[in-house]
Amino acid sequence: MAKTLELMFGTEFGKTARIAVDNPKEPIDEAAVKQSMEQIIAADVFTSASGRYVSSKGARVVDRNVVEYEIV
Repeated sequence: MAKTLELMFGTEFGKTARIAVDNPKEPIDEAAVKQSMEQIIAADVFTSASGRYVSSKGARVVDRNVVEYEIV
């Protein structure tokens, strides 16, 4: 089971960009996530193909289960 915290940002061209954080500390502190996203936007360090990050759109934890089968 792999968990990822996805931070979703609005970009200057109206698209959505994401930053994924593997194995986030749980329980998720929503206030800390919001503050971190605001700091990322203010620092203006990250860009994407659709421009600079200008707003926070949301965050979510994605839980992925993988079942492998050995095919002989």
